[in-house]
Amino acid sequence: MGISALTPPTRSEDVVETLLEFPDNRLLIDLCGEYDRNLAQIEHQMGVHILRRGNRLAVIGDREARDQASSVLRGLYSRLEAGRGLVAGDIDGAIRLGRPVLDAAQGEQIELFTPGKYEIRTRKKPVEPRTEAQKAYVANLFDHELAFGIGPAGTGKTYLAVAVGVTMLIGGVVDRIILSRPAVEAGERLGFLPGDMKEKIDPYMQPLYDALNDFLPQKQLMKLMEEKRIEIAPLAFMRGRTLSNAFVVLDEAQNATTMQMKMFLTRLGEGSRMVVTGDRTQIDLPRGTASGLADAERVLKSVRGVSFNYFTAKDVVRHPLVARIIEAYEAEDGASG
Repeated sequence: MGISALTPPTRSEDVVETLLEFPDNRLLIDLCGEYDRNLAQIEHQMGVHILRRGNRLAVIGDREARDQASSVLRGLYSRLEAGRGLVAGDIDGAIRLGRPVLDAAQGEQIELFTPGKYEIRTRKKPVEPRTEAQKAYVANLFDHELAFGIGPAGTGKTYLAVAVGVTMLIGGVVDRIILSRPAVEAGERLGFLPGDMKEKIDPYMQPLYDALNDFLPQKQLMKLMEEKRIEIAPLAFMRGRTLSNAFVVLDEAQNATTMQMKMFLTRLGEGSRMVVTGDRTQIDLPRGTASGLADAERVLKSVRGVSFNYFTAKDVVRHPLVARIIEAYEAEDGASG
């Protein structure tokens, strides 16, 4: 029968299979992964069995699952043929989108939106949306001057926004990137820590540094920051500025007050784009203080040129357990409400 990453069906008369042939054994080994872990991931997430037979893979299961799994396998193999790596997140993204990551015939990145228009290419790596919600969000980041991304942690709201900002900076669409967050303490008191203002504020800004380090080499990032072409600053430091020819991101916007949100949004200058991200379930503002994110959502819902994208636990691209944790808390909140 062959070798399966999981236990195959035992009754041969019930087996219905699709046979796929892969000519390059070296690439097939990469496709299968160490100890066939990539095949095991596809089997587990798509409800199929995959048998290895030399340079062929037999996909076993019902017709729809077989067709989808076969499409994913072909797309991932084409990705390897194009010289691109393969990690668990790439497999997860291909499965969630339900189609190949690459076009097998052309060996090019699949046209997620309009050909070439929405590719996210940074100095370190290309970035691909991994869910339908992420795909729609990235499209709006390119198409709208003001975009909101609202949803739970781990859904890629800020990560994708920073990636698009780096792409636009590299491509000359904008002259600089400005990343901001409200410096609101989440139950901890950091004000008495030693150090100057920057050292006190940096812990709040660290997630933004982390995202930038994923997309730009360290030396280039430091040079861009020295030249003020990339700025990371608390929301309070935005007052009085006009942000022109810039890609501006406000992260953790649920912790901005209504007045801070209005102040931030009115900083938008000529040739600039703004992205506002937040999670309405993690507000750290003092009790009784209204969130500027909720207020902006209500006020700007019908304003032309403004887009809103919403994410759920199904869009979490961190550890799978994170999605289950979010769902458990949502269920608890629903029961108590």
